[in-house]
Amino acid sequence: MYTSLKSSLQTKTDYGAGAVKVLSAAAKESGNLGFKMDGLKIRDNLFWLKGSGKFSLHGLSVAYLSGRKSSSGQIYGTYSQDDVDALRALAEEPGIIDIFLTYPSLHSFALFGRYHVAGAKGVYYAREPYMNADAAHVTRFIGLAAVGNASKQKFIHAISPTPASTMSSTEISTKPPNTTLFPYTFVERPANAHEAEKRSADVANDSQYWRYDVSKRQKVGGGDGAKLCFKFVSSGSCPQGEKCFFRHDMDAREQSLRGVCFDFLNKGKCERGENCNFKHSLQEGDRRTNSSRSKECWFCLSSPNVESHLITSVGENCYCALAKGPLVQDHMLILPIEHLPNTLSSPPEFEIELVKFQNSLEAYFKSHKKEVVFFEWVYLKATHANLQAIPIPSNRASAVKSIFNLAAEKLGFKFMEMKSDGSLEGRKLLRAQFDGKFSLFYVELPGGTILLHAVEENEKFPVQFGREVLAGLLNMADRADWRNFKLDKEEEEIKMVERFKSSFQEYDPNQ
Repeated sequence: MYTSLKSSLQTKTDYGAGAVKVLSAAAKESGNLGFKMDGLKIRDNLFWLKGSGKFSLHGLSVAYLSGRKSSSGQIYGTYSQDDVDALRALAEEPGIIDIFLTYPSLHSFALFGRYHVAGAKGVYYAREPYMNADAAHVTRFIGLAAVGNASKQKFIHAISPTPASTMSSTEISTKPPNTTLFPYTFVERPANAHEAEKRSADVANDSQYWRYDVSKRQKVGGGDGAKLCFKFVSSGSCPQGEKCFFRHDMDAREQSLRGVCFDFLNKGKCERGENCNFKHSLQEGDRRTNSSRSKECWFCLSSPNVESHLITSVGENCYCALAKGPLVQDHMLILPIEHLPNTLSSPPEFEIELVKFQNSLEAYFKSHKKEVVFFEWVYLKATHANLQAIPIPSNRASAVKSIFNLAAEKLGFKFMEMKSDGSLEGRKLLRAQFDGKFSLFYVELPGGTILLHAVEENEKFPVQFGREVLAGLLNMADRADWRNFKLDKEEEEIKMVERFKSSFQEYDPNQ
């Protein structure tokens, strides 16, 4: 049972000896008859949240699944499979759940809510916010101890959330500095082998793959295979492997990586309509650049190989990270969260965030008497885009253009020069020069000048050209190759990242 008084939440599933009489009487009240999603009123400010449902509390959207799972038909302190199905159907409705209340800490419903409050473990626990696989907002998990527990751990926790319905998309997608990656990978298995065998079907159904197949839940075991596996489409892999009852479609995966809405791919329509942040049409693309998407990518946040300790800031469409083997201190990368081959063919929403990151880095480095040089090697066979940002002393900024032109002359080509004001319009001019049929190198100089070179098919172009040029400018020829300057993860990389995050915080567009 959950009681609510403004922002305070208290959880208790042992209703006590007198509960049957009180709750039975409440269930017969005229106002509590019929189908109730907002709980049965016991008295003012006290409700019995029976089964599952969703309601509004002081403008906050609250969903709940009350008690322990039971198939015995017990009324008090339990929920049934029908309650689970009803809750799953709520996942299809538009809008963001502000608070999700459960007794067990269900992995299968971990994507619900900006706050997830549970109480089954009997201890108080508040973890760092974590990112969600298919939502812009982060989730804060709070575990509450039992009421009146002997160890005096917290069983009441105060929060003061702003309703998501009143927040802007920027506010909703804000990631605190201590945000972690999505923590759930595999469904938790019971320790008892007999219980595991007994519940195997429930484990399969209660994984996060149910979300988009509520109507065919009873047919899942029959190998229907018509519905897409959300886990595979969103991350490129599925821990169920061949045992998964849903379809692992690589074409759908590629469409998803190009920004196509999962509901559109799975159902042919999306109920969010114009409010959806994703595309509702199939996107053409170069299969050579998309077929190499895999869990082995160093830069995909969904990949087990991503070096998450290097990440300094995460937005809705892109993130910022310390470069591996940095040329100088605070050598940063701006990367798309999705597996995109370059920044010049990325979706508009990514471009907006990228420019915000650029402007923030420029302002930050100016406060440290430095300028920043951005460059990208747009290689047709590249797998994951990264725009490099290297700070240089302000007194060396005037020499950057001439040294790049000199390096180009030695390689036998001449840069095309463009003027930019550092805004989206400047990036539009740059994007107009790229049609996806050739590789391209460009560098954005302090002051707004852009130098670019279209690389011909048989032309030999140094992969680390931009870094090599700046290494020469800064008299750091020994660091021209990043592999020659690898830092120790524990002693140096983590410290460098934490120092930058602390210093950059007031400039971070995601704060």
